[in-house]
Amino acid sequence: MNGLALDRWIRYAPAACAVGAVLALLIWWLPRPAGTLTLRAPGADKVPEGEGADGKNPVLTGKLTLGPGTPATLPGVWPGFRGPARDGAATEAVRLARAWEASGPRAHWSLDVGEGYAGAAVVNGRVYLMDYDREKKQDALRCLSLADGQEIWRFAYPVSVKRNHGMSRTVPAIAGDRVVALGPKCHGVCLEAESGQFKWGLDLVREYGTTVPQWYAGQCPLIEGDRVILAPGGKDALLLAVELETGRPVWQTPNPDEWQMTHSSIVPVEFAGRRLYVYCASRGVVGVSASDGALLWQTTDWKISIANVPSPLVLPGGRIFLSGGYNAGALMLELTEEGSKIVPKTLFRLEPEIFGATQQTPIYHGGHIYGTRPDGRFVCLDLDGKVVWTSEPGTNFGLGPYLLASGLFFVMDDSGKLSLIEATPAQFSLLAQAKVLDGRESWGPLALAGSRLLARDLTRLVCLEVGAR
Repeated sequence: MNGLALDRWIRYAPAACAVGAVLALLIWWLPRPAGTLTLRAPGADKVPEGEGADGKNPVLTGKLTLGPGTPATLPGVWPGFRGPARDGAATEAVRLARAWEASGPRAHWSLDVGEGYAGAAVVNGRVYLMDYDREKKQDALRCLSLADGQEIWRFAYPVSVKRNHGMSRTVPAIAGDRVVALGPKCHGVCLEAESGQFKWGLDLVREYGTTVPQWYAGQCPLIEGDRVILAPGGKDALLLAVELETGRPVWQTPNPDEWQMTHSSIVPVEFAGRRLYVYCASRGVVGVSASDGALLWQTTDWKISIANVPSPLVLPGGRIFLSGGYNAGALMLELTEEGSKIVPKTLFRLEPEIFGATQQTPIYHGGHIYGTRPDGRFVCLDLDGKVVWTSEPGTNFGLGPYLLASGLFFVMDDSGKLSLIEATPAQFSLLAQAKVLDGRESWGPLALAGSRLLARDLTRLVCLEVGAR
């Protein structure tokens, strides 16, 4: 640029800038055709490729793949989280071994599974497992043969899940010819239980504003009659009932305080001639009507800021026992009637050194409460919260699961060692122990179908024979 041109540029630049500013303001003020500006929802530009990138539920793009397995002709049923009555106890009369050989219970089969703590459900010789395929980035609801573990079918859909203390951690629910499962990022899916054919799917995040819990979804679906009960913890639906056949909403519980989803699962309760659902949400506990979802009561006396994992334990006389980790301890609620209202009252609290349950829900049996507290010792409590006995000093079951069958507790520790304990308030009686898994974090809920016990660690599922000879 020569000197004359530079002199002109310096002289007229301020005027040009001023004219440009006036034009910009005029463009801003002038009306624009409707629909030219689209606001982005938070996170809308970060949907992983293939995972509902078109704004649709990724479950709707799922595919069914058939395998070589065939259903077993074996007895036994464990239709969902914590068994037939959702109380951690088997209801079948099965003769179980009270002692094991040094090598432990015989393994019928075992197989590798995706990282997580998802437990199995068993119906009609089929094992149902919510799994995650890291290589293909897919949630996979799998149906396996109880006889040999071979896959009968799998239904998979695209979801990007990062490693965060495992991925899948829920248990499917089966009723009639339907199986319902919830994936780590809160995708619900309903299939035909025998064939795996797709029936319907829900995306709780997109449809109800659910916030995925810190360590992914741990809530296990509840099927009651012709309805599926879930707790989205979304802006407009704290709890939700949908038709089992179609997935259409039946009712939803308002959520004005925006309590969010936790890892805890919904528990049905009968009180004062009414059926209700009890749920531990992020900032308290609620009871809602099973018929229409109306909020019947709530309390903020029980909440865990980090992770609320165990489910409420229903006890006689309108009592509900709540327990948790992270220094939460335990609390006993009692429901009372005051006119037409149900009012929850706190009877007592227990410090964590007395009792707490970081991950597993305690079991009620014979007028007593059994479970593992934070120091890893197995404990028997009476209904006033007094310790009847604990396992011997030095025993440590960690965060492992347990179930009750024929008066015996099967208790797993963190490292895959299985213990057999007699369930009586008289004393702690250890009958047998064996290492049944070689991995770590054996935290997935146990399942018992007939005399076959299904257990898992972080990456492997095993089917054990625990029946008496």
